[in-house]
Amino acid sequence: MDSAFTRSLILPKDRSFFLFGPRQVGKSTLLQDSFSDDRTIFIDLLLASNYQRYLKRPDLLKDEVLARDLAITHVVIDEIQRVPELLNIVHYLIENDKSNPRFVLSGSSARKLKRGQANLLAGRALSYSLYPLNFLELGASFDLNKALDYGTLPAIYLDKDAEIRKEKLKAYCGTYLREEIQEEALLRNLTSFMSFLDFVAEENGNQINYSNISADIGVSANTVKEYFQILEDTLIGFFLLPYTRSIRKRLSKRPKFYLFDMGVQRALANSLSLASSEGNSSFGKSFEHFIIRELISIADTFRTDFKFSYYRTSSGLEVDLIAESPSRGIFAIEIKAKDVNIKPKDLRGLESFAEEVPKAKLICCSLSPRRRKEGNVLILPWRELFKELGLEL
Repeated sequence: MDSAFTRSLILPKDRSFFLFGPRQVGKSTLLQDSFSDDRTIFIDLLLASNYQRYLKRPDLLKDEVLARDLAITHVVIDEIQRVPELLNIVHYLIENDKSNPRFVLSGSSARKLKRGQANLLAGRALSYSLYPLNFLELGASFDLNKALDYGTLPAIYLDKDAEIRKEKLKAYCGTYLREEIQEEALLRNLTSFMSFLDFVAEENGNQINYSNISADIGVSANTVKEYFQILEDTLIGFFLLPYTRSIRKRLSKRPKFYLFDMGVQRALANSLSLASSEGNSSFGKSFEHFIIRELISIADTFRTDFKFSYYRTSSGLEVDLIAESPSRGIFAIEIKAKDVNIKPKDLRGLESFAEEVPKAKLICCSLSPRRRKEGNVLILPWRELFKELGLEL
């Protein structure tokens, strides 16, 4: 593993589990660092030889595991979704192999598993997710502007050459998003899906209007919904659902959708040549994207009980993120890429939410160097937001 960072996801050694995450977030590296070569069988299904071997005869896995040296305690299968039939073998071995091997099943997509009704081991394996690098993992080497411009996929963020970072992002979007996802999804209309990807990048973080997208790219609204589901299943993006507990205000019912990485979003939007700078609109949108991505991914990595949504009324008042936890309370978080220029109008959404949920803690996440209060709103430097929610190493 690169000495510039240490992953904050701690993998269990005493039980079987799934590890999901998009390509190139570092799953293979984390697994190699977590499990020793002399006590682990590593099977990478991205290798054509392995893929063809187990595709033809999935039961080879059973024969190999039962015949292994008993000093080997773990079996790691990378990109398990490529041969879902292996899960039946894993299930059999968990139930019947008295030597109790642990299985680590890694994948960059749950789509084939869901679509093929694959054996997901019925609770016999935990599930973990790995995300691009977060600012806690990068520590002193974290650079906000670099993260906003290029994202935090390890091989891209850690490259010292900005032009190479751009080329790597273009290659990632070209070879993975536009080819592998299309192939996996068995899409018939590749042109419309490519148009859809461009649209998603441009509208990243905005409310989804399926009918408008349908009209723009020339497919049905149901097809648009299926396209979004493909992106979610292949871990390339996530929905942020609207807050729905209020009974006094008419709230938006449309979800938002965010791509999993800021650099990938910029590459798909063809805006890598435009550097973000504090004060422009693209910086503000990328900063909001970054904070939301960090909060959701870190909360999941630390196995917290947070549930996330956004708040918007029919009159247009909005709060970027609502974080609810039975153990930690409810936080209404407005994200502003500003310091001293935060105005009362910027906080109206928080005030509206407070009328509905008086016990909520109102926070404005900002570029301010120090915390301060504006009425009932706590204005925080963005790093302190994570401490306020108990999300820190």
